[in-house]
Amino acid sequence: MRILVVGGGYVGMYTALRLQRKLRERLKSGEAEIVVVTPEPYMTYQPFLPEAAAGSISPRHVVVPLRRVLKNCTIVIGEAERIDHAKRTATVTTLATGEDGTGALEIPYDELVLAPGSVSRTLPVPGLADFGIGFKTVEEAIGLRNHVIEQMDIASATRDPAIRDAALTFVFVGGGYAGVEALAELEDMARYTSRYYHNIKPADLRWILVEATGRILPEVGEAMGTYAVRELRGRNIDVRLDTRLDSCEGRVAVLSDGSSFPTRTLVWTAGVKPAPILAATDLPLTERGRIRCTAALRVEGVEHAWAAGDAAAVPDLTSSQPGTETAPNAQHAVRQAKVLADNVAAALAGRPLEEYRHAYAGSVASLGLHKGVAHVYGRKIKGYPAWLMHRVYHLSRVPTFNRKARVLAEWTLAGLFKREIVSLGSLEHPRAEFALAAGGHVHPNLPADRRTRDERRTEDERRTEEGGPPGTSG
Repeated sequence: MRILVVGGGYVGMYTALRLQRKLRERLKSGEAEIVVVTPEPYMTYQPFLPEAAAGSISPRHVVVPLRRVLKNCTIVIGEAERIDHAKRTATVTTLATGEDGTGALEIPYDELVLAPGSVSRTLPVPGLADFGIGFKTVEEAIGLRNHVIEQMDIASATRDPAIRDAALTFVFVGGGYAGVEALAELEDMARYTSRYYHNIKPADLRWILVEATGRILPEVGEAMGTYAVRELRGRNIDVRLDTRLDSCEGRVAVLSDGSSFPTRTLVWTAGVKPAPILAATDLPLTERGRIRCTAALRVEGVEHAWAAGDAAAVPDLTSSQPGTETAPNAQHAVRQAKVLADNVAAALAGRPLEEYRHAYAGSVASLGLHKGVAHVYGRKIKGYPAWLMHRVYHLSRVPTFNRKARVLAEWTLAGLFKREIVSLGSLEHPRAEFALAAGGHVHPNLPADRRTRDERRTEDERRTEEGGPPGTSG
């Protein structure tokens, strides 16, 4: 019997982890097998991405290696392209698919757990695809940190006031957790970093938060959301409510209120949508593209198929309003994974299933170092206590003792020593320097400003070899 888990995020990892405990004897005897298909060999603990971007946590401690945690599972690194549940097969492309020429894998299964999560939801905003930066993966978080510090380097060195102003203008679109926490942490980091630049003051940095609705952080309640706006504006962060991004062509952010800002940094965090794989299945979907599920986390009207997390539309049994679904957040995902794994094991043993029921406990959000807001069990908390609660809660939720210990150690050391202010942007293109030295070409995806710099260096080397001084012609 094979259980196929599609996705290695919160639901996928926690479900597989619990199943390998529940089915330990069957796995040992070979009677059962758990296969996890995931595009990355790790699970990302997304609430820690803002702190990773700010340098408070090392990137490798924000992720959990699946092969280490899921020792009794088979991990397949690849993308599920299509699922035919009528035949109980999944078509998967792996890293070797294009190399060996054998085509995609066809993985048969007996029980299916769909947990592919979500992807960034974008809108047809002119220029967004060319200049926008996401904030959903650890690679994007570290890339954004490097980018922000690099813009400060550009602003410090340029003699063009227009380039300087654009480099020091940072626009974030989306007032949910990701946008607010990322902006707050990076603003904290950049303000600290500016003390090491002789010609950049904190007041030179311009941070703009654009939110299409009339409030930010709706999960923490209206009162705490209002406090968060007041706190951010007190730090000279320009919070624009009831405002949309209309265009960002030519590196100019044009807003619906008529204002425009030349900027080299536009971060898009305006919501998520279900993973594309859901549309390539024969399972029932809602009008929003999520899988229709029962309260027992079984796909509605389908046997041997289960789902939870961002990809699933799960009835909220604690709501007084009929038709309400559980919110697509980490709090529900982790708890749903536990119920899902128990129900899969119960179904295999012929036992009755349990319905998922969890009243929303509340939310916590960081607004930078030592600042935060929280609305937990009806209580409103702000400032340092909320920030401390944010850290304690997420430290308790990050998987494995190994990661808890490492994160706690980094927080402790960060309190004793100064922040790191180094940009390692070249990590994104590690072969660029060698390729140039070997007479090759600059990577086509290398940022324009760095490509120009490297092309100029190559031209200077050529002139030196020809006997002329660098930076001259002829």
